[in-house]
Amino acid sequence: MSPVIAILGAESTGKTTLAYALALELRALGTRAVVVREYLREFCDARGCTPQPHEQAAIAAEQWRRTLAAAQDGSTVVADTTPLMIALYSQFLFADESLRGGALALQRRCTHTLLTGLDLPWQADGLQRDGPQVREPVDALIRGALAEAAIPHSVIYGSGPARTAAALAAVRPVLGLPSPTEAIPDSTAASPQTGRRLSLRCRECLVPDCEHLALTPKASQR
Repeated sequence: MSPVIAILGAESTGKTTLAYALALELRALGTRAVVVREYLREFCDARGCTPQPHEQAAIAAEQWRRTLAAAQDGSTVVADTTPLMIALYSQFLFADESLRGGALALQRRCTHTLLTGLDLPWQADGLQRDGPQVREPVDALIRGALAEAAIPHSVIYGSGPARTAAALAAVRPVLGLPSPTEAIPDSTAASPQTGRRLSLRCRECLVPDCEHLALTPKASQR
């Protein structure tokens, strides 16, 4: 299977925008890259409603089928969500954990996972979004699932080109791409997994190089 870069994140955290921007950057570096779109969006648009609990498994299966199909020609696949997001929303909305185990097994098959941070402002998007109040609990579910399964991942912060630069920095090593000669823009903020060093100590958790500092850049040193 070709490399699969999976993008996960709570709603309105820039997953789709990041997927297309990252694919463009990879192509600029000479890597064939293709985006697999979120099937749930297509499902909701076609039916004019969100899925029912019994429809979640089929949506997850179709999302993975499209990812596998895109990975057959040697292109690097940038997946705008995976079955894991569907499984976790099924857990969050319907208290149904039946899809979780299988989705985590599929997530392990991805080359690398990017988790979009909560630093972007929430925006409405029709049927697709429930409200800003769901972002933190869903983010916690994602982090918990990735930790439970020991799935390596990078948390991506920043706005616009800075967010894309953080994602590109995170996937370069796993795709075997050479390191850039220029530094990531100062406004980029990523987790320690991306390789970006944060020099301050976080007041929230007292851990140096913590991603909380991305959201509190003026934290004082200890």
